[in-house]
Amino acid sequence: MAEMLQIAVVGHTNTGKTSLLRTLTRDPAFGEVADSPGTTRQVQGARLRLEGQAVLAWFDTPGMEDSIALLEYIEYLCGDRRLDGPDRIRLFLESPEARRRFEQEARVLEKMLECDAALYVIDARDPVLGKHRDELALLAACGKPLLPVLNFVHAPSHRAMQWRDAMARLGLHALLEFDTVAPPLDGEKQLYERLAILLDRHAGLLTRLSDALSRERRERHEAALRLIAELLVDVAALRLSSAPDDEALRGATQQLRDRARRREQACVDALLALYHFRQDDYAGAPLPLEGERWGMDLFHPRALKDAGVEVGIGMATGAMAGAAVDLVLAGLSLGTAALIGAAAGGMWQGIERFGKRLGGKLSGRRELSVDDPVLRLLAVRQRALLRALEGRGHAAREPVRLEGADKDPWRDAPLPDELKEARSRPEWCGIADGYQDSARRTAAVHSLAQRLA
Repeated sequence: MAEMLQIAVVGHTNTGKTSLLRTLTRDPAFGEVADSPGTTRQVQGARLRLEGQAVLAWFDTPGMEDSIALLEYIEYLCGDRRLDGPDRIRLFLESPEARRRFEQEARVLEKMLECDAALYVIDARDPVLGKHRDELALLAACGKPLLPVLNFVHAPSHRAMQWRDAMARLGLHALLEFDTVAPPLDGEKQLYERLAILLDRHAGLLTRLSDALSRERRERHEAALRLIAELLVDVAALRLSSAPDDEALRGATQQLRDRARRREQACVDALLALYHFRQDDYAGAPLPLEGERWGMDLFHPRALKDAGVEVGIGMATGAMAGAAVDLVLAGLSLGTAALIGAAAGGMWQGIERFGKRLGGKLSGRRELSVDDPVLRLLAVRQRALLRALEGRGHAAREPVRLEGADKDPWRDAPLPDELKEARSRPEWCGIADGYQDSARRTAAVHSLAQRLA
């Protein structure tokens, strides 16, 4: 078995070391994150596995708080002795003050000596001060490769260029910008590439690990698109039959809306789980069956307006959640027009498939389905959620915010053929009685997922 690579995450207190490891390990429960300084008091570890084997261990260390005094103390300990960096650090670790005044710094330096390399996490909003230079002098004395990581570079007041200049003066030219709240999509790849330069003996392992993480990211994205496609097919195929009187129609409409809302919530839950986020990362509560979320409820007219979804003539009152489907040639509703349009497009599979529904209509019953604008809104919202999750670090503490919905091309595009066909196939609805899985439905979901990309 190959020896496991060990990397410490070090730096001044409250710079985001634990936050970085939450994002790199995709574990929102790792360590403790707070605005107060010195939250991490002990060394904590996490391992990454490759092909079933643990190959890399990360170590979260306490923040260094008194580097100026510690550097002076080490100079005092050494006196006139000519010691190299690691020996100077070991001399300090054997001293009484390593277990008293400088106990926290001692934990960091001891872990540095044990590890193969370290990430030095910097809050790019902070000014470059003498204490930071002394910290780097102490860490460099351990004789291990050091990669500075600039955190919070999306903050408007960041000082990234000042930090780059300061690092260059100290001979640290390999540097990475990695915002733990909103990391770049290729942030991990950049991190492992820079580590591979610093640790050329482990370059092959780091490259394989980077490739595996990139592959996982692609697979996660494809799985998310399938989840959204499944949602859209289920809701497009959803149909409820109702007696024609007003009270029965109101009850059936409410039932239709509730089923669609619950199906959307199930998709949201699945996406959060897929990306290793928790329910409270998403505004603290599930989607309501009534009320507001992402601006408004799924079936509220304002939800369509806020997302820029076109509703067309006859839909000025908003998402009606199921115009009655009249399966006779007189009194066509919007739902019927869509159904006949699907038939004209080559999706009509024989009148016998609709015999029961025709019989129901002739006996006075009505069918309800979810309108096209609501389907487009579902697509827009889930695509916006996917974008938000892919650009979100596991250290983020604000609820997920959806952006760009008003510019999404799905908001005013015609329904794709896959959803038009689902309209005519109620047996494709996975949240209704009579659901039947089939190769044709699977193919439609796969094709729709590609369109969503």
